[in-house]
Amino acid sequence: MYDFSLKNVVVTGAAQGIGRSIAEGFIKNGAKCVVMLDYNGEKVAETAKTLDPEGVRTLAVKCDVSNRDEVHETFQMLYEKLGRIDVLVNNAGINRDAMFHKMTYEQMRSVIEVNFFGMVHCCMEVIQPMRDQNYGRIVNISSTSQHGNVGQTNYAASKAAINGFTRSLAKESARKGITVNAIEPGYIDTDMLRTIPAEKLEARLAGLPAQRFGTTDELANSVLFLASDEASWVNGNIMIVSGASVTS
Repeated sequence: MYDFSLKNVVVTGAAQGIGRSIAEGFIKNGAKCVVMLDYNGEKVAETAKTLDPEGVRTLAVKCDVSNRDEVHETFQMLYEKLGRIDVLVNNAGINRDAMFHKMTYEQMRSVIEVNFFGMVHCCMEVIQPMRDQNYGRIVNISSTSQHGNVGQTNYAASKAAINGFTRSLAKESARKGITVNAIEPGYIDTDMLRTIPAEKLEARLAGLPAQRFGTTDELANSVLFLASDEASWVNGNIMIVSGASVTS
């Protein structure tokens, strides 16, 4: 167990899947407030109600992280309400898979805007306050797809960009008590994974060393560690969480 009892946490893409499990992990580890952001306001409100029936530990907020103005307004509201933000987990992401010669500009643009610029928008809102308070934890969700994947030039590019951004921001922020790390999940059993055609998914499963997909809870545990004070000397790290399917 980690102690987040005095920490206000923001998790993007928190309505379902990995984001939901991350939010639940912070709640179970005593976070003061877990802000659950998602573009689907109704869904994230339902999820927050399920995880926190009394409504005292969570705050569900509709927010499209790809919209710079909307993110700015949302975080202004959060700072007014909470006073400070201690942990930011940039989890929101989409995929629009296609072979590049068939990929539309919109498929490329939308993935980059949500996956990469969504993270940038949120980091821009918290970095100066975190520097002022001499404390902060930022965890960005990347992907082993950043190493390259057929049909995912857009997704791979967005995740590779996250890694470079993470390492650079960590170097800029370390002396201010801020850690910035990323996690590269391998195959995690989510709705997004299940969009892969069944026969292709079976083939990928057969090639995994562990012969199974990871769970969202297993990934959430890695996020909790990086966000904890126990990981204060882990900074600028890209943690691969893939069941040995990708090791470097």
